[in-house]
Amino acid sequence: MKKIMFLLFLISFAIGSSQNLNLKAIKKSLISFTADEFLGYDQFGFYYTLDNNVFSKISEQETFQYKNVSLGKIAKVDLQNPLKIVLFYENFNTIVTLDNQLNESQKINFSESSIPIVVTAIGLSAQNKLWISNSMNQQLGLYDYLNNNYNTISVPFIEPSKIYSSDFNNFYWIDAKNNFYSCDVFGKVTFIELIPDFESISIINENKFLYSKNAVIILRDIEKDKNYQIEISEKSFEKFYYRDQILSIFTIEGITNYKITIP
Repeated sequence: MKKIMFLLFLISFAIGSSQNLNLKAIKKSLISFTADEFLGYDQFGFYYTLDNNVFSKISEQETFQYKNVSLGKIAKVDLQNPLKIVLFYENFNTIVTLDNQLNESQKINFSESSIPIVVTAIGLSAQNKLWISNSMNQQLGLYDYLNNNYNTISVPFIEPSKIYSSDFNNFYWIDAKNNFYSCDVFGKVTFIELIPDFESISIINENKFLYSKNAVIILRDIEKDKNYQIEISEKSFEKFYYRDQILSIFTIEGITNYKITIP
């Protein structure tokens, strides 16, 4: 009986330990910040903001800006490729692409398309294509912006998405019931898992995401079925951003950048 109790204690200790793993974050820099929204940064040392609907690209040496009053509010910015930035103006069903100096390179008004398209989500994909979520059929498609060609690739969504993200090969979304899905460029939709309640979230890939709740940031590793609490000094913050092992915490004082190593 004592052996059984000892084994149960070891099992419960192991489970408890796995639920409380910590991940060290090393503070690297603090950037003063006055804009409405911090959007992220790129590998060239620029960070991006929205302030009064003006999109800005900022470094210590120079600043670039883009605004288009006629298209209304910017609903989404895709920063995957700093040489081809994508802005989404949802109210006007329009996408604008910018070069690395924020010069307008292309404007696509989907209301003028021969195929009925009402865009609710966008993202830069591979091979000169854009991810497009079309509310006309509740399906995901790929738009070839060089040849002006659109192809629906997915089955209809069961629930509307409330959060989405993408990379060149996959589109990710979390629906109204917190179900986490992915779709690849061939249209294969995969249910990943049910996400816990969150206030902010950053999807890294199909196996990992960061989310915050009550000013605590958790790294969820789905493949290993482990959670890691990120150790930061901030007791409250407005949002966070993650890219390439750098975690940026946005507070009223500015942006604090941490170096973290994802297991």
